[in-house]
Amino acid sequence: MTRLCAYGLTAIALACSAGGAAADYPVSGKWTYEKASDPGPAKTCTGRTMEFRGAQRLDTGSSVPQYRNVSVSPSSSSLFAVVDEFFNVQARGRVEYTLRIIDKDHIELQLQRSGNIVPLRRCA
Repeated sequence: MTRLCAYGLTAIALACSAGGAAADYPVSGKWTYEKASDPGPAKTCTGRTMEFRGAQRLDTGSSVPQYRNVSVSPSSSSLFAVVDEFFNVQARGRVEYTLRIIDKDHIELQLQRSGNIVPLRRCA
């Protein structure tokens, strides 16, 4: 009986942890805020940047430098609902936004809370 309970609790724990697994972003690499509407990839990316690495997002253009992805839900082949989580010494929270792939060198993030649109351009 004790062994059966232990197996049951283990199965429940595994099921719960599988549901919380972070998803990879639909884009990868480094993107710049600078001259985001210019054609093609940016030749140099020395200013503010955002980098997508698997389930991690690094951002030098905001007050929070590191995010962990919680979920990515595709609405179409170029539109994704994204939820990120962050934690720094002062705060813990979540950011929800829509990521739109415009073309291979341009994306936009529309923040759900404020409605602000953040255009980005791929770094070469």
